[in-house]
Amino acid sequence: MENTLHFVFGIFGNAFALFLFLAPLITFKRIVKKRSTEQFSGIPYVMTLLNCLLSCWYGLPFVSPNNLLVSTINGTGAAIESVYVLIFLIFAPKKEKGKILGLLSLVLAVFAIVVFVSLFALHGNARKLFCGIAATVFSIIMYGSPLTIIRLVIKTKSVEFMPFFLSLFVFLCGTSWFIFGLLGKDPFVAIPNGFGSGLGAVQLILYAIYRDNKGQNKKAAADESLEMGHVNDSLGPTFSDAKFDNTIILALVECHFQFRVSEGS
Repeated sequence: MENTLHFVFGIFGNAFALFLFLAPLITFKRIVKKRSTEQFSGIPYVMTLLNCLLSCWYGLPFVSPNNLLVSTINGTGAAIESVYVLIFLIFAPKKEKGKILGLLSLVLAVFAIVVFVSLFALHGNARKLFCGIAATVFSIIMYGSPLTIIRLVIKTKSVEFMPFFLSLFVFLCGTSWFIFGLLGKDPFVAIPNGFGSGLGAVQLILYAIYRDNKGQNKKAAADESLEMGHVNDSLGPTFSDAKFDNTIILALVECHFQFRVSEGS
């Protein structure tokens, strides 16, 4: 029964995380249409790519048993983020393109080092511990990306820039993978996603408090220039356009977060 529940929550986590990874599609449709990255930053997409690569590697059977579902969704996420980064590089101005290429090279180097060390220098639990810590750190950072939006909501007392479905699916994604990690007795999945679940819950609580103020305090919000990845060079399936030109719920994390998406995202 426990194994069945473990698998079911893994499937739920995959589904919710996929929505999060696909959230920026509207933003990239805008970039392609205008043939310009405007004020968007490519940093969150590059860093989310690293998170996905590390989490995918961690979920492989020879690194951590019984976590194949972690690998499937993060492998998918890595492919999606790679497309985002490629599009960004095509349409970014020269200076930004150089910055993103440099960061991408660093990200790939970090991933290569983790792979090399875990394959040839570590074995058994030591390999799992090393890869798990690496993936956990970036998962927590990715899930932490909504903190900028939370601050904005509290400051403006408006949820205009925090769509309900975004908060809901960040919460559902984090919770699904948190339970998956608990059932699988894997702290490297449970801890970062427990953090993501908590942040999602905070967003839902704020939404309940300020839902009637939606659309107010626009000027204050505009001054924040909140375009995720622009405002804050953090990670995650990003919220890209603060006004949520891509309101599809970051799609709902970042998990961006984070997500997303995260070790489980």
